[in-house]
Amino acid sequence: MIGILTAACAPAIALLTFFYLKDEFEQEPVHMVIRCFVFGALLVFPAMFTQYVISEETSMTSPLFHILIETVFIEEFFKWFTVLGAVYFHVHFNQRYDGIVYAVAVGLGFAAMENIFYLLANGLESAFLRAVFPVTSHALFGVVMGYYFGLAKFSKHKFLFLSAAVVLPYIFHSIYNAILIHFESWSVLIIPFMIFLWIFAMHKVKLANRQHSNSDEAVPWRFS
Repeated sequence: MIGILTAACAPAIALLTFFYLKDEFEQEPVHMVIRCFVFGALLVFPAMFTQYVISEETSMTSPLFHILIETVFIEEFFKWFTVLGAVYFHVHFNQRYDGIVYAVAVGLGFAAMENIFYLLANGLESAFLRAVFPVTSHALFGVVMGYYFGLAKFSKHKFLFLSAAVVLPYIFHSIYNAILIHFESWSVLIIPFMIFLWIFAMHKVKLANRQHSNSDEAVPWRFS
């Protein structure tokens, strides 16, 4: 049991530490980051319940519906709503990079709990692949979500940036799941896609740190 918990949580903690230390200005209080991580872990239960209700109460059996609504939308919306409700209006959310730290913490808390259930059911043999793909992808979706939360916090275009904070992770997560489910040779596509996600996410990390010094300036609406 200890081995499963370690294998399930260690990748999430390592990735969270990595993005936490990428903050070049003022690192967030550890208790706030832990709080978001715990909230993310607890999100697994309402997400699973909602997915169960949808699967039982609807007649939709389309794989596309399963990917776009039953899985991806519920997960990304719940994570987005948690960041919005738990930290977006908090006094410690005082710079743009903070959005990345908190959204990554929520995403990795979710990934860690999901990983625990998966490894309990399937054993430690899949721990490495789970760390490289599902856990890492939740972190990268969190970077994108948090970047736009950070822009929304200090911009006049709050609605547009808050929308982008859920729409872009939803799109990336949908593509990720579609590759895994619909392609037999999924590794041929998922590796380039993960490389793209890493490049895209690290670009957002650099932008968030760079924009900190200009936090009083209006941010134009763009996806760059």
